Amino acid sequence: MQFVLSNTDQESSARSGTIITDHGEIPTPIFMPVGTVGSVKGINHRELEKDIDAKIILGNTYHLYLRPGLDVLKAAGGLHSFMSWKRPILTDSGGYQVFSLAENRRLKPEGAHFQSHIDGSKHLFSPESVMDIQRIIGADIVMAFDECPPGDSSYEYAKKSLDLTENWLNRCIKRFNETMPLYGYQQSLFPIVQGCVFSDLRKKAAEHIAKINSDGCAIGGLSVGEPAEVMYQMVELVNGILPKEKPRYLMGVGTPENILEAIERGVDMFDCVMPTRNGRNGMLFTSEGIINIRNMKWSYDFNPIDPMGITFADKRFTKAYLRHLFVAKEMLGPQLASLHNLGFYLWLVSEARNQIEKGSFKTWKNHMIKKVSVRL
Repeated sequence: MQFVLSNTDQESSARSGTIITDHGEIPTPIFMPVGTVGSVKGINHRELEKDIDAKIILGNTYHLYLRPGLDVLKAAGGLHSFMSWKRPILTDSGGYQVFSLAENRRLKPEGAHFQSHIDGSKHLFSPESVMDIQRIIGADIVMAFDECPPGDSSYEYAKKSLDLTENWLNRCIKRFNETMPLYGYQQSLFPIVQGCVFSDLRKKAAEHIAKINSDGCAIGGLSVGEPAEVMYQMVELVNGILPKEKPRYLMGVGTPENILEAIERGVDMFDCVMPTRNGRNGMLFTSEGIINIRNMKWSYDFNPIDPMGITFADKRFTKAYLRHLFVAKEMLGPQLASLHNLGFYLWLVSEARNQIEKGSFKTWKNHMIKKVSVRL
C-alpha cells in the first residue's frame, strides 16, 4: 500500500491524499460505509458503486469469523470474491466487539476468551489468531488486535489496558510478518493508538506506533462516552506524533460535525454505523441540517431530500414521499434514507478534500458545522 500526500491546509492540519491499494485508489479524506457481515445494511452493490461511489467499505473480523465462518470464506477465495466486491476492504480486528461482551469474555495475556452472541459457543481471539483470520478474510487493510477500554475508565485500568494492547501489537506484527497474503494481492496492517482520555497514555501509545514502519495508523477508543472536546484534544495530540506520511484512521467516528473537526486535526479515514443506523430510524443528514422524516411537517414538502442533489434518492424522491414510506412501514423508506445518508457523508468528505485543495477548508468547515448540526 502507498499513501501519496497531496495538499495540506495552511490554517489547520487538514490534508488531502490518495491511498493506493491493489484493489484501487482511495482519495482522502474518506468515509468508509460499514459492511459488518459483508453487506452494507439496506444498500446493494450497484448503489454503492454507481450511486454514491464508495471507494472502500469496512467488514468486521468478529462477525465474519462467526458467520459465515472461515471455511466458507477461504473456499470462496476471501471476502472480496465471496461478496463480489472489487474495491478495497478494511477489516476491524473484532476487538471492540469482543470487549463489548463484558459478561461473556475474559481477558488473559494470551488473548480474549469469549462466547458467541449467536449460539454461546466458546472461542479465543489471540493476536496470532486474529492475524490469521484477517489473512483468510483477505481485506486490503487489517487492524491489530487491541482492547478498547470504556471512556470512563480509571487511569489504572487504562494503563493496564494499554500495556496489554502494546504487547498484543508486537505479537500481531510478528505474526503478520511471518505469514503471507492468500489471494495474490498485498495486505497492510494498521496498529491502533489507545490510552483512553489520558494524555500521557495516548502520547506513549502514539510514540510507540510512530517507531513502527506500518503502512498506516488507527486511533481507537474514542467516541465511547467521553465529551467531544476531549476526543478532539486526544486526536490533536496523537496526530502531532504519528508520522505525517502515513494515513490516519479515526475508528467509529461519527457525526458530520465530528468528522469535520477531525479532518481539521489531520485525520484521513473514517467509519461509523450512524448513516445507515440512523437512516433506518428516519434520521436524515443533509447539507442544511438534520431531518426527522417521520415528523408531520414533511407531509406536504415536495422538495428533494437534500437541495444539493447528492444522491439518486435526492434527485428523484421528495421528503413527503419518504415520510409516507416510513409511516406506511415500507422497507424502501429505510433503504432510501440509508442511501441518502451514506451519499451525504461521502459528499461531505469529498467536498472537504476539494476545499483543502482550494485553500479554503477552514472557512468552509466553520460554515458547514453550523449548518449540519441544526435540527430542521
